[in-house]
Amino acid sequence: MLFVNLKTYQQGTGVDAINLVRILESVAHEAQVKIIPVVQASDVREISSFSKLEIWVQHVDWVEYGAHTGFILPEAVFEDGAIGTFLNHSEHKFKDFKELEKAHQRATNVGLKTLVFAADLEELRKLIYLKPTYIAYEPPDLIGSKTISVAQAKLEIINKVVKITNLHDVPFIVGAGIRSAQDVRKSLGSGAVGVAVSSDVVTAKDPRKEILDLVEGFR
Repeated sequence: MLFVNLKTYQQGTGVDAINLVRILESVAHEAQVKIIPVVQASDVREISSFSKLEIWVQHVDWVEYGAHTGFILPEAVFEDGAIGTFLNHSEHKFKDFKELEKAHQRATNVGLKTLVFAADLEELRKLIYLKPTYIAYEPPDLIGSKTISVAQAKLEIINKVVKITNLHDVPFIVGAGIRSAQDVRKSLGSGAVGVAVSSDVVTAKDPRKEILDLVEGFR
């Protein structure tokens, strides 16, 4: 599976979230690869209303109904059509483990799938006990890299991650700097069930071309 985080789509060539999801849907159908757009909370309802893809949201908070201005309520995005949520992405990490634990429990309780991000092995060993739907290893120093991917720079660590995730029966996603079919093949060959990308697609002059290249790694 291929998670595409639409966090920076406005910095690309002017392709907005809606049109980019349409591109992703077209490629997913043609290539028969599961592609999951991950969008801002404000875009979930509109995009899920027309797309047959599994739409995820970039973040939810631990809050319940009440006086929590500015927080993202798990029930709200679920009712809008989100199927799952990212949690603890390096660009939106929780202050401490307890907040993350509560957010994960809240998301699970309302019916959202979860992908929890770990920046290193120490954090991953702790987060694995949350039993998320998926767990990702994404070293912050390689996020958005245009020269090297985690699959190239951290393959030894990926192999260690796979041993941990297999032991706990939690599917593993590789992120950070993934930008080619070769990166995807290396990740899947190491034991990952999928990859997470963003900048390579959403800042591309031709997002469709980039996605088509990435899905070749699943063949």
